[in-house]
Amino acid sequence: MKAAVITFPGSNCDRDLAVAFEQAGFQVARVWHKDSDLPPGVDVVGVPGGFSFGDYLRCGAIAAQSPIGAAVKAHAGKGGYVIGICNGFQVLTEMGLLPGALMRNAGLRFVCKSVALRVETTHSAFTSGYGRGQEIRIPIAHHDGNYTIDAEGLAQLEGEDRVAFRYAQNPNGSMADIAGVLSSNRRVLGMMPHPERAADARHGGTDGTHLFAALMGGMALA
Repeated sequence: MKAAVITFPGSNCDRDLAVAFEQAGFQVARVWHKDSDLPPGVDVVGVPGGFSFGDYLRCGAIAAQSPIGAAVKAHAGKGGYVIGICNGFQVLTEMGLLPGALMRNAGLRFVCKSVALRVETTHSAFTSGYGRGQEIRIPIAHHDGNYTIDAEGLAQLEGEDRVAFRYAQNPNGSMADIAGVLSSNRRVLGMMPHPERAADARHGGTDGTHLFAALMGGMALA
């Protein structure tokens, strides 16, 4: 299986994400935001965390207009897998691949710590390695992680079992404690916490490894 990790000016988690993919068995290609095409044979695209383009305008708004954006949207449109983490989640909402928006944290402060997440669904290649209701610990590091969506959109997410993760204790004001959501075809995941930072016991935890391993296994069976 082949993963592509996008790098924008200001990305700072792209290498971490590439390493997490590699540890799960993926062949990884690094892609610059000015590229117009993804490498041949890519199965999953990773949009990493960081501060793309310095978070000017809205977080992720400029990155969503990068040349590679059209290729990422086309990949998703054909049923390809995409994961956006932190700033990558913001980029995916700006691209229209996921509903809602990430607003300034309710406390108006940057938060950086390990938090408890509750796995809300196992019906996706990303979450099938966990148990429904399982509590895991994943780091967060963001200033604009307050997930916001209108009442109709929230009802649709809930009704279609598309909330992937919730915070056990809400750190940012996110609506309904949402930490991650899935697309309607369940092949695009956006999440604010960083599973790639919980992929090595020497860094404090390995709960994130199950996401990448499950993705590899789920894609192999798809």
